[in-house]
This record gives sequence, C-alpha cells and structure tokens, in this order.
Amino acid sequence: MSLALARKYRPATFSDLIGQESVSQTLSLALDNGRLSHAYLFSGLRGSGKTSTARIFAKALLCEKGTSSHPCGECTHCIMAAENRHMDIIEMDAASNRGIDDIKDLIEHTKYKPSSARYKIFIIDEVHMLTNQAFNALLKTLEEPPDFVKFILATTDPLKLPATILSRTQHFRFKKIPQNLVQKHLEHILNLEGIGFDKEAVEIIARTGAGSLRDSLTLLDQAIVYSQGHVDVGTVTGMLGIIEPSLLENLIESIVQKDTGAVLAFLKLASDYEAEMILDELTLYLKSLLLENGGKLTPMIIERFFRVIAESKNLLSLGSDGEFVLSLALFKMMEALQIKDIDMMIKGLEQELKGVEVSEIVVTTPAPNLSAPKEIITITEEEIVATMPEISMPEQKEDKIENREEEAGSKEQEAENRKKPVETTTKAAASLETTAPEPVAKTTPVQPEAGGIVNEMPPTENEEATTVQAAPPAQETVYEKRFKTLVSKIYDRDYDLGSCFERNITFVSFADNTLTWESTAEDADRKMLITHWGVINMFVKDLFGVNTKIDNIAKKKTTVTSEQRADNTEDLAEKSEQQRNTVHNDADSGSMIEELEMKSSCIAPDAGNTEAAKEKDPSTLLEEPMVKTALDLLNPKKVRIKRNV
Repeated sequence: MSLALARKYRPATFSDLIGQESVSQTLSLALDNGRLSHAYLFSGLRGSGKTSTARIFAKALLCEKGTSSHPCGECTHCIMAAENRHMDIIEMDAASNRGIDDIKDLIEHTKYKPSSARYKIFIIDEVHMLTNQAFNALLKTLEEPPDFVKFILATTDPLKLPATILSRTQHFRFKKIPQNLVQKHLEHILNLEGIGFDKEAVEIIARTGAGSLRDSLTLLDQAIVYSQGHVDVGTVTGMLGIIEPSLLENLIESIVQKDTGAVLAFLKLASDYEAEMILDELTLYLKSLLLENGGKLTPMIIERFFRVIAESKNLLSLGSDGEFVLSLALFKMMEALQIKDIDMMIKGLEQELKGVEVSEIVVTTPAPNLSAPKEIITITEEEIVATMPEISMPEQKEDKIENREEEAGSKEQEAENRKKPVETTTKAAASLETTAPEPVAKTTPVQPEAGGIVNEMPPTENEEATTVQAAPPAQETVYEKRFKTLVSKIYDRDYDLGSCFERNITFVSFADNTLTWESTAEDADRKMLITHWGVINMFVKDLFGVNTKIDNIAKKKTTVTSEQRADNTEDLAEKSEQQRNTVHNDADSGSMIEELEMKSSCIAPDAGNTEAAKEKDPSTLLEEPMVKTALDLLNPKKVRIKRNV
C-alpha cells in the first residue's frame, strides 16, 4: 500500500528534523544530560514538525538502552513506538476529546504505572481546543504528575491557552521552515522516488507551501501524479492555477517599454486567472527583481509598483471587479514610470543652471569712527546776525503792546526794554536750545552750514516774554512698559479685574527680581485682588521672570471733601489772577524760575559775578559736565560754539 510522502518520509530521529535545529538540540541535550521536565508544550505553524518531534522524544524516553537522543530503533519499545502501537504512548486529539469527561479519563490513566516501559507518555494534540473546564481539571495533574508520567502538548495557537497552562510547561516554539530548505528536501525526495523535475517547478511548490513542509509534500505528491512522472513548470502552474513566471517577466518588460498592445493582450490572457493571484505573483516577482540587483528596475520604480499593487488589493477587498482592478493597476504602473524622482529633477536643474554665474553683491555700511576728534567751529555773533533776515513789527501790534504797558503803569521802563538789542544765547550741540525772541509775530529759521546741526527759532506770541523750551518728558523704562503690558493682559482676562488692578496698583520699581508696587485697594477691591491673585501672579512671572517676587506696599487712599475742593479751587483762581496781574520787569527773563536757571548757566551774560558768567575758553568748553552729557546723548558730528563779543 502506497503512503503519502508526508507520512512515508516523516522524520524518525532528531537529525531528520528540517529547519528546527534549536528545538532538536535542546531536547537532545536534555535527554543526554538527564534534565527532563514533566510537561512540554510544542507550538508553531502547521506542518512544522510538532507531532513528529513529540513521537521522536517519546521513543527516546522509552528506548531499552536508556534515555538518549539517539534511540536504537531495534528494541521492542522503539519498534512499537515507530509503528504507533505502544501501549504506554497515549495520543489524544483534543479537538475531538475536548470535554471535562475526557480529561477525567486521562487523569484516571495517570494513576496507574506504565505496562512495560519506563514512562507513561501522554501526547495531546491541538490542546488549545480544550474547554475551560477541561483546562481547569488538568491543572493539578499537569503541575504535579507522578514521576512516571510525561505530558507533551502540541498546538498551533498558544495564545488561546490559559496562562496557568503555559506556566506549568516548557514551551518550544517551532518556526516557519525556510523556502530553500523545503526546496532541498523536496528535491531529495524526488531523487529517492526516481522522478524527474525542473528546479523552477520545485521552487514554485516550495514557495506555495509557505513554510509548511507537510503542505509542500502534499503539493509535490499531487504534482507527481498530475505530471505523469516529470514535474515541470507548466504542469505545476496549471495544477496550482497560477500564472507562469515567464508571462510576468514579459508583462514587466511591456510596462517598462509602455507597450499598450502587449498589456492589453496580457489582460485577455489573465481573464482565466484570479486577479488577486496575479497581483500576489507580481509582488513575488518584483521582490525577486529587487533582490537580484539585475538593474532591470530601480528600487524607486519597484516601490511605486508595489504601492499600486497594494492599493489594488485594497480595492479587491471591497468587492470591486477583479478584471477592472487588474487593468487599472497595470496602466497605473505604466504612468508611474513617467514620474520624475527628486534626484532627476535636481540634476536637470543643475544642467539648466550650468554656466550661469551669480555674482554676490555685498552691501556694507561704513561704521562711524567714534575715535575721531569732534570738529569745533567758532563763529561770532555778527556772522549769525548777518544770516538772519530783518524782522519788522506791525504797527497795530506795537499799539497793543503800548496799551498794555500803560495799564501796568511802567511805560518808560518798557520803552527802554524795547530799545535793548536782542541777545542770542550760546548753543551747544542739540543739548540746550534756548531762544530770546524779539517782540515779533514770527521768526525765520536759521539755516546752518552743511554738516552742522539745524537749529530753528520757534514761533513766539505777541507778548514780549522770553520763551524757554520745556524739558522733554522722562521716557518710560522697560519695566514700566512691562507693567502696562501686565495691566492690559489682566484686562484681556477679566475687564472688572483689570479695572480694579489699574485703579489700585501703582508701579514703583523692579530690581533684584523684586517687583515693588503700591496698593490702595480696600474692601471689595482688595477682596477681588486676593481672589484673583493666582492669575495676577502668573502674568507677573510671565512678563518679569519666573523667579520674580512681589513686594506689595499698602497705602491708604487720600479722600478729598467737597469743602477742600472748593478751597483748592479758590486758591488756584487767586494764583492765576496774580499771575495775570504780575508785571515783568525784565524782558529777557519770563519768570523767576527762568532767572534762576539763567544764573546757573555757563552762558548767561547777565548773571553777575558768578563763576558761570566768566568768559570760557572754547577749547575747554567741551569739558563742561553739562556739555559733555549732551554730547554723549546726541553724539553730533559737528559742534558750533558762539563767542560772545
């Protein structure tokens, strides 16, 4: 009676196992060294040798010559084990005996010693098919069986086993058998059977077996019968219903050459095959091209083809028409060849720009020479007066001035003052701009020399009062600006909170990571600020720094009654009336403050015998503290000094 190749050539020793060297070596060393466990678990792909290994291991345990990795195969126990009729080797199919009653019978057998051998061995195949009750019933016996009992469990899905079973067994994982080993084993069997074959045909069978030696042997058995004594490519492809590799090779060449007619002819031929199978075969063929490195297709083109195939398989999974999806995939592969990769585009751009030189234009800004000495130009009063246009006073305005002088009761003194010449004060580089205007309506600006500082005489009123330019307001510091930003942030967060904060909190200073402010909050405002202190503190640390501390200075509000407001209003009215009735005795000074400032200046001609009124040497004038401060602030290119003659 003929046997199937899978049964006829089943491995009989550990050395006959194909592709499971780690498992066979571990079990052989355990047998040779006497380090045996009471339970083993074999898991892996179907046809990878789990059951065959279990039988080999059982035979090695029962050999009359002792437990060894190389049983004799001649003793009674070895012969009975090889013929699957040993009474002490009990094989159980868990798929058909999966209930708790079957496990109870098995447990009952474990109570009796083996009939003739050294051990009683239980081989439970497809153990993952047992029920939960059966697993629970087996736990105790599997954990502490009698010394003469050995369990060998086999499964294709170890994830379905309870963790309690896995922890009580030694787990051996059988890997998928490589294709080249399967192909060599098939060729060896064909040689033993005396059947001719083509290597390409055996390769197709080994590839179709997908790592399962039993599946490959079954296909080989079928191919031997179908080919009538010679296994060739045409017979195998026709038997398996797959397309021949030569057709795929011609198809790829047609796609590369963009031969639409050849692609359409292939589609007519492919109507006899499944579209998914053709796409799978195309994937395998592209994989072989990538590994061969023959230069037919670049890895970039192969990657594009693979993307097209993957998208087509997704369409097939949605139930699309197979022939249409295959046609679409092939034409998309032709279009993929027209797409330029980034390297080709860069090379093309380099060729276009080849020979074109782009010169660099460097724009530099000359740095000012701060070390150069400042240019000092000395001019006299006559030179300045000569450049100024003559100014005439309208008659109507003179009459109006005379009337005001008569009302003040000092006509003669005012007449003398009008006869006095206008004295032009000394000017330093944009640090002080003080003008003594004549009793005129308008003044004409003075145009300095090129490169100098432009000084203009501001327009004056009709009165004969000397105008002093007000000092510019103090600039805000960086921290004051940050404090204003803090107020705006609080406004954005909560308008009422921002209004309360701005109404009660006043910035004082920021130094040494400490923000100091004054707070006049009371009652409801104070309660609101305390309630939202976390938000305020967060904004403070965001603007002033994480390590910022807040120093809050409490300050009481000053309340002004209605009577005090009335008194203050009357005082202000009296002061303003006094200022309007005050007669100015000196036309060159507008107020007492100006008179004091003029005496403290180094350029006032009528300051008396003070040190500031003495004649200054132009060469040492720049060393004056006030002038030096002005020069440091404004950094002028030229400085003009007027000598009072």
